[in-house]
Amino acid sequence: MKRRPPSLVVRLTVSIGAVITAVLLTFGWMMERSINNHFVQQDVDELNSVVQALQYLLATVPADIPADELHQRLASVVTGHRNAQYRISTDSGSLIYSTPGFNLDTFARTARPVEEITIDTVESWNDHQEAFRGAVLWIESDRLEGKARFRLAVATGIDFHLHYLDGFRNHLRIVTLAACLIVLLATWFAVYQGHAPIRRISREMRRIRSDQMDFRLEPRSVPAELVELTISFNEMIGRLEDVFRRLSDFSGDIAHELRTPITNLRTHTEVALTQARSVEQYREVLYSNLEEYDRMAKMVGDMLFLAQADNQLLKPELVDIDLQSELRNLFDYFSAWAEEREVLLENTGEQVHVLGDRLMIRRALSNLLSNAVRHTPEGQSVTTTLQVNSGNVRIRIQNPGPPIPEEHLNHIFERFYRLDASRQRSSEGAGLGLAITKSIIEAHGGKIRAFSTTEATTFEVQLPLKME
Repeated sequence: MKRRPPSLVVRLTVSIGAVITAVLLTFGWMMERSINNHFVQQDVDELNSVVQALQYLLATVPADIPADELHQRLASVVTGHRNAQYRISTDSGSLIYSTPGFNLDTFARTARPVEEITIDTVESWNDHQEAFRGAVLWIESDRLEGKARFRLAVATGIDFHLHYLDGFRNHLRIVTLAACLIVLLATWFAVYQGHAPIRRISREMRRIRSDQMDFRLEPRSVPAELVELTISFNEMIGRLEDVFRRLSDFSGDIAHELRTPITNLRTHTEVALTQARSVEQYREVLYSNLEEYDRMAKMVGDMLFLAQADNQLLKPELVDIDLQSELRNLFDYFSAWAEEREVLLENTGEQVHVLGDRLMIRRALSNLLSNAVRHTPEGQSVTTTLQVNSGNVRIRIQNPGPPIPEEHLNHIFERFYRLDASRQRSSEGAGLGLAITKSIIEAHGGKIRAFSTTEATTFEVQLPLKME
């Protein structure tokens, strides 16, 4: 079972808490390092003071000074330096003086001499559970034993510094832990409160039901970060409301469309069964029923076609199509009906070719021509025009007649949409022709729109031009 991702509150709290914890730990490490460097520098300064005092002593001591007095003067070098100690010996290793109570013999022998005492040259070590910091260097004097070089090991105790650093480090851990906990709690509370608008929006969204699709969120009442989400949600609800409305209308329309032929079939059958009839009479009833069956089959076929279009299942078989030739063939097909209605058919424009499914394109143009002839008054003309423009071909089918009101133009390509719902549908089809035409044109990457004035109604189809 797939685990649910952690909540945004947990994610933000952990992320912000981790960043702040890292900052606190880094700050504490920098403080500890700064204090430690300060202590090291203090020790270096103290060691350099001892070295300078010793160098001054060796430079000023009389050459014939008695040994006891020399030891007293050497002992006075560390006076005032509570933790300082040193050991001085000749180049051959003979001990001249060593601070009483301390043993620097091992350090003096093993440490590598340095030119000067700095933070980078001092060494730290432990001896008998005590910590020291010191260095070994060469000093010269022309007062003792002639002009000679002496090996000086100087050190200072650092237990006090280390104890202070240990205490500081422990306190820092406690303070950092407490600060982290406080920060995590504060972050969680801030994030939780910051998500209050999201929870409010969620509560409002729960009010939406299929019978309350008119609900909309108010973008001005949410934080700036949620405005785009709110607008997108409102647009989605608007689309869903339109789909629900169209689905509801579609259900009602299809029920109405199917009820009429079913009622006709039932009525014809009941009438035929009321009394005995001849074979010819029964044959007429069956022919009448067959017409109703054909109408129902055509309606079901059209609905299946639109369902395929809605699910992007229409796959046109692309071939080269001469639109002028197709229109001429359609004019021949509709010529008898047009003559019966005393309507003229006119075709103008260039000869153009497109890539498309011949049967689909023919069906779309046939629907538009049939619609134009049906609504053209007697003695008037239906005009088709072909025009190439910017890599596209425009097909305009224009007919005079009653104008389509502006409020209906955006809906005439919807299924079962009628300008006059009271008209008998049995005489004018099921109202799916323009919806099918629109699906075919869009499946070929084209567009269709309608214009209507008091002079004429025009349907304009735009298809990609075949490139040579």
